[in-house]
Amino acid sequence: MSAAVELKPLVKALNSASTDEETVTILNTLKQQAKITEAVLRESKAGLAVGKLRQHSSKQVSELAKEIVKKWKTEVEREKQASGGKSGAKPPAAKKAASSSAAATPSTPVTPTASNAGGKFSDTRSAKSDGVKVEFTGDKTRDKCAELIYDALVFDSGAPSELILSRAKDIEKTVLADNGGANANYKAKIRSLFVNLKDKNNPGLRECVISGELPVSKLCKMSSADMASEERKAADAKIKEENLFKTLGAGEQEAETDAFQCPRCKQRKCRYRQQQTRSADEPMTTFVTCTVCKNRWKFS
Repeated sequence: MSAAVELKPLVKALNSASTDEETVTILNTLKQQAKITEAVLRESKAGLAVGKLRQHSSKQVSELAKEIVKKWKTEVEREKQASGGKSGAKPPAAKKAASSSAAATPSTPVTPTASNAGGKFSDTRSAKSDGVKVEFTGDKTRDKCAELIYDALVFDSGAPSELILSRAKDIEKTVLADNGGANANYKAKIRSLFVNLKDKNNPGLRECVISGELPVSKLCKMSSADMASEERKAADAKIKEENLFKTLGAGEQEAETDAFQCPRCKQRKCRYRQQQTRSADEPMTTFVTCTVCKNRWKFS
C-alpha cells in the first residue's frame, strides 16, 4: 500500500474531526509518518488539510500543525536535494534554461515546487511565474480581475496551477453574475476578495477555497468581516466588548453588590449595571466588574 493511500483515511478523519482532542490525536499520528514526499502530499491532500489548521483557534492545534508543516517542508526539501545530486540530474544551467523555456510557453502549466506547500509566507508565485496566461473571456478587464484572484490564491500555495486557475475563473464568473456585469460593484468585490485572499495572516481562507471546502458561491457573498481569520474575529469581538463596557462606564454609577462571585479571583466585591442590548422581549444584559481584580463579564 502506498504512503498516499495510507494517509488519505487520516486526512478524511482530520477534516471531519469534531473536537480539539480528536484533531490533536490525528495530527500526532500524521507527525509520525515516516515517508513524506512531494508526490505523497499532493496525492493525499495532507498538506492542505494540515496547513489550514495553522490558524485554528486552539493554540495546541495551531502550534502542532505549524510543527508538522515545518517538518514536512524540510523532508520535501531534503528529497529534492537528494534527487538533484543523482548522476542523471540536470546541471544548474540546464535547469535554468528549462525553467525559462517553460515560463515562456503559456500553454504549458508549471507545476509549483512543494517548498511553498504549507511553508512560511512567500510571495514568489504568481500567474507570471507559473507561466499561466489568464485569457478566457475576451474582455481585458475581466481577464485581469481573474488574474488578480489567481495571484491571491497561489502566492503561498503548493497546489497545481490548473486547480488554482479553475478556482480563479469560477470566482470571477460568480462575481460577474452576482453584480450583473463588469460594473463598479463587480470591481469593488474583486478588490475585496483579492485583499482578503492574499492576507498573509489568513492562509486558512486560501486553503479552504483551493481545496473546495469553502464553495465559490459562498465565498463571493462573504463580507470582509466574514473572511477575516479567527484571530482577527476574536480581536474585533474583544474590542467591541471593551468599547461597550467603556460606554457603560461613562453613564450612571454602577451599583455595588456581593451577589456575584468573580470567576477569576473568587471575591464577591463587584459593581454591576443592566442594559437592554437586544429586542424588548429579550432579558436585559447584566454587566459586572470585579472591584478587586477588575475582571469584567456579562450575562443575560
